[in-house]
Amino acid sequence: MCAQATRLSELKVKSAKPSEKDYVLFDGAGLQLRVRSNGSKLWNFNYRHPVTKKRINMGLGTFPEVSLAQARKRTLEAREVLAHGTDPKEKRDAAMQARKAATEHTLQNVATSWYELKKDVVTTAYAEDIWRSLTLHVFPDLGSTPISSITAPKVINLLKPLETKGSLETVKRLTQRLNEIMTYGVNSGLIPANPLTGIGSVFKKPKKKNMPALHPDELKELMVAIANASIKRTTRCLIEWQLHTMTRPVEAATTRWVDIDVEKRIWTIPAERMKKRRPHTVPLTDQALAILEAIKPYSGHREYVFPADRNPRTHCNSQTANMALKRMGFEGRLVSHGMRSMASTTLNEHGWDPELIEVALAHVDKDEVRSAYNRADYIERRRPMMAWWSGHIQKAATGSLSVSATQERKVVSIR
Repeated sequence: MCAQATRLSELKVKSAKPSEKDYVLFDGAGLQLRVRSNGSKLWNFNYRHPVTKKRINMGLGTFPEVSLAQARKRTLEAREVLAHGTDPKEKRDAAMQARKAATEHTLQNVATSWYELKKDVVTTAYAEDIWRSLTLHVFPDLGSTPISSITAPKVINLLKPLETKGSLETVKRLTQRLNEIMTYGVNSGLIPANPLTGIGSVFKKPKKKNMPALHPDELKELMVAIANASIKRTTRCLIEWQLHTMTRPVEAATTRWVDIDVEKRIWTIPAERMKKRRPHTVPLTDQALAILEAIKPYSGHREYVFPADRNPRTHCNSQTANMALKRMGFEGRLVSHGMRSMASTTLNEHGWDPELIEVALAHVDKDEVRSAYNRADYIERRRPMMAWWSGHIQKAATGSLSVSATQERKVVSIR
């Protein structure tokens, strides 16, 4: 008859001394105490995997934080799981992952990780809009929800009030952004599938609306209104700068002195501030340079050409020109982005090369091969066209106090 193995006692465990090498004390039923050479004592449950039959050590904690009695109890629980054909270590790790997901992998935390990547491939203004929309409409209700618990019904219930209110464009953008976040969760191994795929189909689609823009014949009305408006000098310069350069509102609002080469008469907008993430070069006309001279006393010592009122160290808001146009009586007739349409329509009507117009508007050629060859932006070929457009604007402003007047006319001081 074989002698029964002597089981451990609390005293024996406590008095076990470290040696030059690690060694193991056995308690039976697979429970072991590994005494490390550094003095630490680790409990292990040693067993065979129910499928592979490989030997596995499952850590049960350290002594004295886990007593002998507690280690035996944990061993018994693991053996019960093993008796049902389940690997106790895998089951425990899955439970720990689930608890971690509930506290760490919340929608807001996953969205934050996604946003850190997203903001590098979109413009700063668009990135800010993304985060603002999530902070305002999603995080208050679902931000602390584990991403594994996000379902289509939950998101639908969240966005339905916005749809009822008529904010269809906001709903559309939020469904797109939430889908990107959930896909990021899938690709990061946090969830097996995206539960929001196709969720946009349950909401009404926003009707496409063209940006309000004046007819080319109404350019004179606009220039007279700008000249007579009770607006700040920086705002007036901003509107005319955007009009002459044919740039988007955010591109004009974030103009930096460092990006302007007066000698070469060009303004190079960095890729990170462009909608299509490609640098864009604008040939500067006499009128555009005159605007810079007019604004220089106000911002020449600062980073941005058009500084914000409250914090001159940063740039003005991209909606500054829009708000001014609205106060000038153009609400529903013209937005600042619509000035690009005015320029495009006018130039096309007067027979300028459509390809040069598209390049001036920073529209990316859908033909990727041809687009690669057009990186030079036809700067010299565009100069005559831009000069004609600036002259056209100046002609429409005759009799007004346009900031874009050339140096031959004295720029009258305006508020």
